[in-house]
Amino acid sequence: MRSEPVAATALPRGDDSSKPSFWRVGPLNNEAKHDLSEVETQVKIFVEDLKSDSTDTQRNATAELRLLAKHNMDNRVVIANCGAISLLVNLLYSHDSATQENAVTALLNLSISDNNKKAIVDAGAIEPLIHVLENGGSEAKENSAAALFSLSVITENKIKIGRSGAVEPLVDMLGNGTLRGKKDAVTALFNLSTYHENKTMIVQSGAVRHLIELMDPAVGMVDNAVAVLANLATVPDGRNAIGQEGGISLLVDVLELGSVKGKENAITALLQLSKNSGRFCNMVLQEGVIPPLVALSRSGNFRSREKAQALLSYLRNLIGPG
Repeated sequence: MRSEPVAATALPRGDDSSKPSFWRVGPLNNEAKHDLSEVETQVKIFVEDLKSDSTDTQRNATAELRLLAKHNMDNRVVIANCGAISLLVNLLYSHDSATQENAVTALLNLSISDNNKKAIVDAGAIEPLIHVLENGGSEAKENSAAALFSLSVITENKIKIGRSGAVEPLVDMLGNGTLRGKKDAVTALFNLSTYHENKTMIVQSGAVRHLIELMDPAVGMVDNAVAVLANLATVPDGRNAIGQEGGISLLVDVLELGSVKGKENAITALLQLSKNSGRFCNMVLQEGVIPPLVALSRSGNFRSREKAQALLSYLRNLIGPG
């Protein structure tokens, strides 16, 4: 049986999630090639401006590249090929807040292209992104977290990001950020938590308490929070924190009231808690888990039924007949 958590958010966002009318897929026609040549000419000018000693010039250039980078994949390739990435990374340390915000958002938009993910990390972006996460303005912090999420799609980057000290500022944003910042942080932490080495770091940084707070349906992040908790439940520190912070009753609530993904991940977490701790297993039973599990074992989707039946079987073996 597969028991891994289901990702609540599958794709990174840019700073504009809508595709404009000129979004294009397929081969370039002559007109598009001409347009792309014009874009390349513009980009080369802006890249030179990034090297300027003038704050105003840098601010304008980063704003223009941010705008171009959110339009389509071709622009992102052109910007990367013109050498903008390393210069944008350097500007993450800018003392001008607008320049810093534009630079981090441009990198976020560029990172949507898979080929650029490696180039951004190779340019040494992780530590500067963490700097923005700790010291930037509100929107810059949000977009830094989103960029780390986007980069962490690649397994090798999950390791680098975790070892570079990103976990603590992400957890801090999870507890103290804006609503959008919390959403960006929780998706980044989900990706990082799929790599085993990062799980204990996330727990020890105090993430579980914040994740449980985000299980309030009014916040609108139940699925994301439960997905991370399901990953953290695979390590002893994570299980202990979930049990101690009152997460078991909320996970059982998700079995009754949650979405399809939420239910799957809640069962995954409860199965880990039950199998690895007699005390937590008793708490799971005391919260009335059997009726919603029976309902899911009969009417859920294939994955939910499979997981519900596995947890039911384990609990019934402990309880015995009757």
